Amino acid sequence: MKSKAIFYHAGCPVCVQAEQSVANALDPAKYDVEHVHLGNDKGRVSEAEAAGVKSVPALVMDGSAFHINFGAGIEALK
Repeated sequence: MKSKAIFYHAGCPVCVQAEQSVANALDPAKYDVEHVHLGNDKGRVSEAEAAGVKSVPALVMDGSAFHINFGAGIEALK
């Protein structure tokens, strides 16, 4: 059974680079990766915060938020 991973981003260059190098590197046999653009889908910002996301880009998997570099603080996306 695959685990779910959610890659939260804002579409900035830092986020795009992280998506290409980190999120897309996850083994698709192990993880079903959902990509969420918080700049376009502001309704999911509270979901990201509840998962522990403090800035984007961030990858949430196995119950933990992993922050990758720094593109924007979560407050800037509200």
